[in-house]
Amino acid sequence: QVQVVESGGGLVQPGGSLRLSCAASGIIFRINVMGWYRQSPGKERELVATISTGDGTRYADSVKDRFIISRNGSKNMISLQMNSLKPEDTAVYNCNADVRTYSGSTIRYWGQGTQVTVSS
Repeated sequence: QVQVVESGGGLVQPGGSLRLSCAASGIIFRINVMGWYRQSPGKERELVATISTGDGTRYADSVKDRFIISRNGSKNMISLQMNSLKPEDTAVYNCNADVRTYSGSTIRYWGQGTQVTVSS
């Protein structure tokens, strides 16, 4: 009933930039938090950045001052601007949305993920 779709991944050289987008759609009363996580081969999934309903943001130490999470017009759309990319940023990036339903429960929905590869 809720779909989360990411876009914008790809191949970029070290020092380059990419912008990821994420949109949540469906039967949504409210989205409390949306965020980006990433996972590279052999590693656990890690938080990259989140943004709350009040536009409060949170970042992993490894991406502070390089990545910016923001709303993309709609409350249900976010972007992740990634600058000064490093090879260690290579991973599958997943977007999620913590959705408050009309019944009062909160459910976390995940997108399918988008590959980001930083390589020369």
